[in-house]
Amino acid sequence: MEPASICRFLPPSQHSLRKLFRPNTTFLCKQAKLPASVLFRFASSTLGTLQFKALCECVHAARLLVATPFDASCTTNPQKKAPMSLQPLAKKTFGTIQEPARTIDVVHRTDVLVVGSGPGGLAAALAAARTGVQVTLVERFGCFGGNLTAVGVEGFAWYRHEQTVEADGIGREFEERAKAMGAAVPEVQSLSYEIDSEGFKLVADRLVEEAGIHAMLHRMFVSPIMEGDTIVGIVVESKAGREAILAQRVIDATGDADIAHRAGAPTFKTPLEHVQAASVMFHLAGVDKKAFLAGVRADPQTYKDWSTGEWEIETSGKEDAMFSPFLAKPFAQAIRDGVIPAHLNTIGGTWGAIHDTGELTYMNLVHLAGCDGTDPDSMTHHEIDGRRQAMLAIEALRRYTPGCSQVRLRNFAMTIGIRDTRKIDALYNMKEHDVREQARFDDTIGIYPEFIDGYGVLILPTTGRYMHIPYRSMLPKKVKNLLVAGRAIGGDRIAHAATRNMACCAVAGQGAGIAAALSVKAQVGLDEVNMSHIQKELAKQGVRYL
Repeated sequence: MEPASICRFLPPSQHSLRKLFRPNTTFLCKQAKLPASVLFRFASSTLGTLQFKALCECVHAARLLVATPFDASCTTNPQKKAPMSLQPLAKKTFGTIQEPARTIDVVHRTDVLVVGSGPGGLAAALAAARTGVQVTLVERFGCFGGNLTAVGVEGFAWYRHEQTVEADGIGREFEERAKAMGAAVPEVQSLSYEIDSEGFKLVADRLVEEAGIHAMLHRMFVSPIMEGDTIVGIVVESKAGREAILAQRVIDATGDADIAHRAGAPTFKTPLEHVQAASVMFHLAGVDKKAFLAGVRADPQTYKDWSTGEWEIETSGKEDAMFSPFLAKPFAQAIRDGVIPAHLNTIGGTWGAIHDTGELTYMNLVHLAGCDGTDPDSMTHHEIDGRRQAMLAIEALRRYTPGCSQVRLRNFAMTIGIRDTRKIDALYNMKEHDVREQARFDDTIGIYPEFIDGYGVLILPTTGRYMHIPYRSMLPKKVKNLLVAGRAIGGDRIAHAATRNMACCAVAGQGAGIAAALSVKAQVGLDEVNMSHIQKELAKQGVRYL
């Protein structure tokens, strides 16, 4: 793409920047060794107008200097920083203040404290409680479930096929309990069930109450409480002000390694220009189910069709002819007709379930590149832009999709969905080879099928292949009495494309909960727990770990 032509993709709020961007694009592309389209997409999607202007001005000044060339190895080595020209700009500050010292009430003590109640955190809390210790579960929202509820990701195990081998355990229990409580329907592309994001709130409530877990909703983690290099609790913030919670063991299930990071454990992040896109999920109403399904049967889509528009997807080949509930053609037509701006060729993706009531749920169509899930300003921008894009997608469905002439928005998810932020530098960081080649570990805490979904790779577990999840991948360095569960466990990019998935988070979470509980019972460090005892309890709780 020529530098001049790229300016037509400037959002309306940035039209005044044409003169700045045009003369600097060639320089920036040359120094970064990336195409203009990639650079612009990164810049325009992650920076506000003032920051974008500042970037162009900085590049203009840098043309007089020797720039740092782009190091392609940063895409595979998370320890390497992205080139300076692609780093997010520092936030402007207006000085600093000194926060006065304060006395904080200790409102609760517990054996095991789990922070974050997504599939990983919820599984960890349940597993620890069932192992016989006191458990407290802290959650920033008013419901448990994380991605399953707050983000509206209803496809918990959409990878499951006849030959898929799984750990079962609490992850499978989520599905079974949802089915029993009328909160799940058969999933259209697999042998799994789609879990209703609203109904699962009730399922999670019931599970937490039955296990005797002390629930603490509506509390945001603020900081760890440390004694040297040992975590002994956390400070939270709520409508009640600041409160302290003390614990013998802490499990960080925030998804972003927030506790580990602030406690001083080494963490790393994928360079922002390579981070997996965020999504704003939504659900629809007013769909004619019969006409919609007739349209699907008339033009069935496969996983091979995922390589369209913005995306190029690597598969193992066996996925290419398999049915996928994929939608792309309506949005391509909308771009041709001027209904959707040309640069939004990222709109497209999958639908979840079509109900007799006319509801079309789990619309995973909006993909927001460059969203930093640890930066509230970035999340604010992308949350708002994601809703705008969703409405464009709905208009395209209304015009070009059978059965959708009367479609309307039912609801957005409670919050934006983040796939990729911090990971811990664990005692063992999982590698691409581990998830592609059926890794086996002595410290396995559960198995997970050969399912990889992310960074342009899609491999479905249709042949019985599976890997082990090692306990060491949840142990952060430099901080004692802390485990990390969920998508922030240690691993490289392709390993993360496997372990980030909700069912795998539940596997890791159950192992973390059992380990934390046994550590308390034996009064030994988390790195000293007898592995055979952990695995014995895993088997008792119905987990396959070998």
